Amino acid sequence: MAAVSNPTVPSIHMALAANASFYEKLNSRWHERALQIFMFVVLAHWAEHLFQAYQIYVMGWPRPKANGLIGLWYPWLIKSETLHYGYALVMLIGIWVLRKGFTGRARTWWTVALVIQFWHHIEHFLLLYQATTHHNFWGKPVPCSVLQLFFPRVELHLFYNSIVFIPMVIGVYYHMFPPEGERRNLNCTCAWDSDSSAKAA
Repeated sequence: MAAVSNPTVPSIHMALAANASFYEKLNSRWHERALQIFMFVVLAHWAEHLFQAYQIYVMGWPRPKANGLIGLWYPWLIKSETLHYGYALVMLIGIWVLRKGFTGRARTWWTVALVIQFWHHIEHFLLLYQATTHHNFWGKPVPCSVLQLFFPRVELHLFYNSIVFIPMVIGVYYHMFPPEGERRNLNCTCAWDSDSSAKAA
């Protein structure tokens, strides 16, 4: 996500109270940069999942050996349920914290991603609990989440990441290119349309 240079943008910053909280700044003057950083992290994680799928389906690697790119050097790290839960939690917090900066249709789609990610985080919490307590549910030999009872783990988490990512992208699209009736409600500089940025001020 990139910004279009606009001389009217500084007036948005001036409208923010001098004693604005960190959270308020994240959802106004810093929203664009915070969203860029967050989406970079999301895309990097996506790349790991896609590379793992490539290792399995194209290279023919056995699933226990297909650990993505980072797993080539740190297989123990990729096998850590703490890492996976930590990322799911970061995703949940990131979507929640940046949600206030979205308005209208953009916020609706961003909220859809938040709800799905909440369940995804629950699934990872169940896996972390089992790995930590060494008590696997449903008599399984390894930690197992609810939907993993029906779908293999690699495909399931590709699916989870897809159904979280798609509404996020739609939300970002509507945030950057707001519909006509929503242009006056912008609180940040994310929109590419210079007219909408000017109206936000």
